[in-house]
Amino acid sequence: MSASLWQPFTLGRVRLPHRLALAPMTRNRAGADGTPGPLVAEYYGQRADLGLIITEGTQPSADGQGYLNTPGIYTPEHVEGWRAVADAVHERGGVLFVQLMHVGRMSHPDNTAHHRRPVAPSAISADQDMVTATGTQKTPVPREMTGEDIELTIADFAHAAASAIEAGADGVEIHAANGYLLHQFLSPNANHRTDAYGGSIENRARFVVDVARAVADRIGADRTGIRISPAMPLGGIAEGDTEAVRAQYRHLVDELAQLNLAYLHVHHAGDDELLGALRKAWPTALLVVRYGRTREQIADDIDAGLADIAPLGRFALANPDVVERLRTGAALNDVDFRTVYGGGAAGYTDYPTLDSPN
Repeated sequence: MSASLWQPFTLGRVRLPHRLALAPMTRNRAGADGTPGPLVAEYYGQRADLGLIITEGTQPSADGQGYLNTPGIYTPEHVEGWRAVADAVHERGGVLFVQLMHVGRMSHPDNTAHHRRPVAPSAISADQDMVTATGTQKTPVPREMTGEDIELTIADFAHAAASAIEAGADGVEIHAANGYLLHQFLSPNANHRTDAYGGSIENRARFVVDVARAVADRIGADRTGIRISPAMPLGGIAEGDTEAVRAQYRHLVDELAQLNLAYLHVHHAGDDELLGALRKAWPTALLVVRYGRTREQIADDIDAGLADIAPLGRFALANPDVVERLRTGAALNDVDFRTVYGGGAAGYTDYPTLDSPN
């Protein structure tokens, strides 16, 4: 492995031992009310050697939930559940950032306690299959957010961020990627608004910037990261041709750069010219994840000067001791894809380690 992976790094107000991290991955193991239990704490604690632990998407409000058994961070019960997670990570020397994810239109009433229609920038269905307790269904047409809804949702993100810090987390990551609410505002095929939050590139970016500013004002910019996924066609998102995507994200990142956030996390879809432009525009840490990256390619973006940190997804999911395996060249466990979403310990906290193989 490249020596660059093992160099320490300062991210915001925390010091990391190397350039690896845990990428956010939905696992659907929270309680029905969104409270993470002891098994969740065990899972993240097992992976604390990765240094920076970015959690699965965590809803900032009841309307932010899209999937069954995903965690929340807006009630006292949620705070106590996440406190146990933070303690488990800190006991192993890790740093915890809770990812704040409002799914917007990527939801179904059967998956929420309130059974309301999802909310979104415009009343346009994602037209995606959604697993619910009663079987697979299509995502419905969402309710277009009013100006009051937008203000409330911005406040919800700030409250959730403060709740994460109260729980002992070191920071939060705002999820503005992968087809969820903030990404929906950015995308012209999901956002047909005619007010200050729709139409032009500047207006479509406004909600993302307003959320980031509110969170940074509440908990500190050096505790706030944000994730984007330019041109990532998830959740029915279509952002236009290459030049349209580049224009949108250059503007967005220029605006976000003024907030001096702790980091920008790019889920990279392959436009290396855009990634290079974002690297030049971004003043602090840059995290980059690529689909299909092999073990041998983990450090490539760091070595090329395009990233500071390389978060790991499936490698970390199946290997609690992935850091040691990469250091020593040991073989990696394969992911059991049957157990990724939902269930108990199987395929979650029972993957073998080098010290205790099954």
